[in-house]
Amino acid sequence: MKIHDLAPAPGSRRPPKRVGRGIAGKGGKTAGRGTKGQGARNNVKPGFEGGQTPLHRRTPKAKGFNNPFRVEYVVINLDALDAFESGAEVDPGVLRTRGLVAKRGFVKVLGGGEIGKPLTVRAHAFSASARRAIEAAGGSVEIVPLPHGDRRPPARGNALTNR
Repeated sequence: MKIHDLAPAPGSRRPPKRVGRGIAGKGGKTAGRGTKGQGARNNVKPGFEGGQTPLHRRTPKAKGFNNPFRVEYVVINLDALDAFESGAEVDPGVLRTRGLVAKRGFVKVLGGGEIGKPLTVRAHAFSASARRAIEAAGGSVEIVPLPHGDRRPPARGNALTNR
């Protein structure tokens, strides 16, 4: 078989209907558009509903906005950290290899549960209760800086207060 032998299946392709070719044949004169009126002419815009408020104006608009400076965290609780041995160093890489947090995202430690071992915990953020609990158990807390730094815009306000 060669490329010039390829053809569509018989009967699968029909020639288009030729309208507006005189009154002798079917589809002549008004060419299937009926008699007079807006639809018989060539100027109905897509989405036009005859003067009724169209659907794209009736539907409610999306409210609010998306904050481009939002920082989302993958959270982990203290009871998950209790699985590590005493004196271990826990950082986002170790948590990812153990499957305790998702592959992507910044890690925040929350104070759910209890911890009874001294651990050195490094994460991008800590809740106040998690920090207190880790330090009360004899461990230490280190904040890993975000790679892009603080992306929030500078505070706006009175020129006297921003000195």
